[in-house]
Order: sequence, then structure tokens, then C-alpha cells
Amino acid sequence: MIGSKRLMLKHFNGYRMLSSRLLLSVFVLCVLLFTAGCGIFGAKRKIEVPQLLTPRLDANKDRLIQEINRLSTVKSIHGKVDIQFEDTSFASSGVADQYRLVDGSITLQRPGKIYLIIQFTIVDIAQMTSDGEHFRVAVLRGDEKYKRFVKGTNSANYPKLTSEATAGAKQKGEKEAVNALSNLRPQHLTDAFMIRPIEPNNGLIYAQSEFFQEEPDTRQGKKGRVMRPYYLLEEFSQNAGDVRMLRRFWLDRVNGIRLARVQTYDDNGLLITDVSYYNEKVLGSTTTASLPSRVEITRPQDQYKLSISYQDTTAVELNREYNPKAFVLENKWGLPEVDLDAQNRKITANQ
Repeated sequence: MIGSKRLMLKHFNGYRMLSSRLLLSVFVLCVLLFTAGCGIFGAKRKIEVPQLLTPRLDANKDRLIQEINRLSTVKSIHGKVDIQFEDTSFASSGVADQYRLVDGSITLQRPGKIYLIIQFTIVDIAQMTSDGEHFRVAVLRGDEKYKRFVKGTNSANYPKLTSEATAGAKQKGEKEAVNALSNLRPQHLTDAFMIRPIEPNNGLIYAQSEFFQEEPDTRQGKKGRVMRPYYLLEEFSQNAGDVRMLRRFWLDRVNGIRLARVQTYDDNGLLITDVSYYNEKVLGSTTTASLPSRVEITRPQDQYKLSISYQDTTAVELNREYNPKAFVLENKWGLPEVDLDAQNRKITANQ
């Protein structure tokens, strides 16, 4: 009897028993997952995903630069426009003030010159100019204490004009004149409409990349969202080993190569201007060019958005030569003047 037990132990294999138990456990687990989950790995449902727009064109860096420079060949532009202001001061809380659509007349000439007239029912609300170095803004509508003539330098930084006029403004029209017009800088429009070209051998660095963005479907008769392919061309400067971004160009790749957006950054890498271009059309009648018919300018630090559209693209005048004096606004209305440079000097002296 004892010999029989010794014989059984002799033939006992513990590793074989452990392997059998492991296989049994795996089998039971698979059965439970299949039965309890009703085919958990096989279950599926259809979900809506943004459609990738096609055809998607390929292009190299030289082709992208060519498209950007194509829009910078026009020397001057003059035309009637529709203007829509949006005050984004409260954008952080999900609220923005959008003002009524107004008429305007815009004249631009390289380099950096602009004369803009803003009207409502044929009456001038404001006029503003920039000669490329200095700007002047005349606010003409509203209560007398809200009217002003603002002067400053294009390259300077000024605090937003939120004086007693803003604090006391109760009517929407007055707030429009004080907040939107007094703080609008005409040179922001020249940079958007008269894009600076990319000059060869300018000492800057350019990097190309690919990007896909989900956005609303703007095609006629379409709804929902789509995935649009872009090329990004980023412009960098390098000084003593310090590299910083100057501009980022967005080029739409669907059905061609088209400049869709330009973002500009300051010395600290903060976004200062975001310009989007829409609805490219042939502008002009005698001298013509294919240019965006609507330009949307966003200034996140200045907290406003501005949308400008040509009223009649065929009536736009291109490449006409204007006298430089036409871009220096004079205070012919005798408005109270606000010299922003003098204010800055006073603040610096007090400090």
C-alpha cells in the first residue's frame, strides 16, 4: 500500500497541474466576457465625424510664398465697404457686444497709408488716417463730451481709452463711438489689407507644416462641420541665438492654394492680430485683381473684432496714386484733442 502511494507521488507533476488550472481560468474568463458583455469587443455603433474636404493639393514652400506675395502686388485700394464692429471686452465670460452694420469708405496705399470714413445713414460717425508712422482718429457722433480727436504713433503701445466717457455712456450708440472707434487704430487695417510681402534673402526663417482644423461647413446648401486641410508657413527672426515668431500664414489646400489667415505676434510671442480672408473675387473694372472681398480682423489684446466687406466689388479702384497729404487728417471740426504720446510722456514723468 505504501509502495503504491510512493509510485503515485513519483509520477505527480506540479507544473502540469498549474498549467491546466491557468488554461481553465483563461477559458472561463473568455466565456464570461462573451456572455456577460454580449460580444463586448464586437459591439459597435456609427457616429458622425467631420468630413475631410477634398481634393487636397500639395505644395512646397516656394508655392506658398508665391501665393502670399500674389496678394501683396496691389499698390492701392479704394472702395465702399460695410463695417461690423464687435467689442470682445467680455469675451472671457462668453459675452460680446456686436454693433449695427455701418457704411464706410476706405482708401489704402502702400506703404501703410489709410484713410477710413465710417458712416451711418449718410452721416459721418468717424474718420481716421495713418500716414504709415502716425495715426489720427476723429469721433464725430454722440454727445459732445464723447467727441474727440485722437493722435498717436503707430509703433507705440497705449492703454485702452476708458475715461469718464465710457463710464457715463448709457446708450449703445455712444458706447460704440467711445469704445470701438476711439480705440480702433487705422494701421491695423493697413496691415490686414496690404499684406507685407515675403522678400527674398530677408534674413528671416520660414518653416512649413501641415494642419487639419475642424470648422463649420460653409459650402452652399451644406450644414454641420468639416475637417479642412491647411499648410502653415511660419516666419521667424533670429537674433543672437534668440528665435521668435513674427507671423503665421494659414493656406487653404482645398481646390487650390489660398491664403486664408494671417496671425501676427509681438516680442513676447503673444498674439496681437488675427486676420481671416473670405470670398475671394475679382475687384475693380478697368484695373482688376483677385482679392478677398471680406476681411475679418481680431485684436485679442485690444478686445475688438472688425469685419469689412466691399459693397460693390466692380466699383473698387486699384493702383491709383494718392497724394501723401490725403492720409493726414486735420482737426477741422475743432474737437477736443487727445494726444496719446503726450499722455505717455506725462505718465513717465510722474513715475
